[in-house]
Formats: sequence, C-alpha cells, structure tokens
Amino acid sequence: MATYLAFLRAINLGPTRKFPKSAILAATEAAGGVDVATYINSGNVRLTSPSRSAAKLEVAIEAAYRKHAGFEVPTIVFTAAEFAALAKDAARIAAEHPHVARHYVYLLKAPAPSERVAALLARAAPGAGIEVRDRAVHLLLAPGGKQGVVDPYGVEKALGVIATSRNRTVVDTLAGMWC
Repeated sequence: MATYLAFLRAINLGPTRKFPKSAILAATEAAGGVDVATYINSGNVRLTSPSRSAAKLEVAIEAAYRKHAGFEVPTIVFTAAEFAALAKDAARIAAEHPHVARHYVYLLKAPAPSERVAALLARAAPGAGIEVRDRAVHLLLAPGGKQGVVDPYGVEKALGVIATSRNRTVVDTLAGMWC
C-alpha cells in the first residue's frame, strides 16, 4: 500500500462549500482510502491505498467527494515521496531567499504549459520571486508586498491549471508528519 497526500481546493469557504472533516474522512474511505488522516480543516488529507496511480486515485477521490459534499471538490494528489521532495525543494528555495516575508507553495494538478509559465514569471514584482518546479509554484513575497492578498499574481488563472496553495509552514509540517 502506498501513502498519498491529497489537497482539496476551495472547501470551507463561505456558506455553500462546507465539507467538514468527518465527511472528508468518510468520503476518502469510500474511495478506498485506508488509514485516513486530516490536518486542519482546510483540505489536507493523508491516506494509504493499494492504487499504484495517483491520477486514478485522484479521479476516485473526486467522485467520492462530489457524492459526499454535493459539489465538485478539485483534488490534487501527490505520493508521499513526491511531496517530500517538494518540501525539500521549498526549504532549499527559502534558504536561497532569506529575506522573503511570505512563501506560498501552489500545488498544481498538472504541470503548466511552458508559455504560461514564462508569462507568469514575467509578472514577478521587485523584491518578490516566482519559481516553478513541475507541479509546484513557489511564490516568494517581500516584506510588506501585497499584504492581505491571497493570490497576488493570479497563479492559478495565469497558468490555466487547477491549483491550491499552502504556506511553507504547512508544507513543512505535512512533510514532517506524513512523509
């Protein structure tokens, strides 16, 4: 059995997209997940599965979430090894940019097309940075830069790929607990 990390997009935002922890656990188990755990109620799920394909597991989980939640729940699945490598890369990027105030990691459902990546990279403001690594985009914000803005560069829209973001603290915590 392999260990996977699933990241749910756009849940528990406002009154119409409620998907409580108990429902997430039940739906993940209905999709075949075993030893299911969540971390904070913002869509971070660990599970083991006999599935050898993260993509097929992603489809099964999304179908179960749709049935249990009553709405579409885009889900991005990584193997534990993939996520551990992503977290290690985030730490390396952070070490290279010690003056960054906020470091967000956008987890992508699929790699972004190269022409869209180039357009996104061109949008980086002075003192900020954007680094794209396969299915992760690291948004590095300078002190005071774009405070209070959830997605100051419109990463998901710019890349045309379903994504969800986590701050680096959450990425490190999940990698430490689950990888």
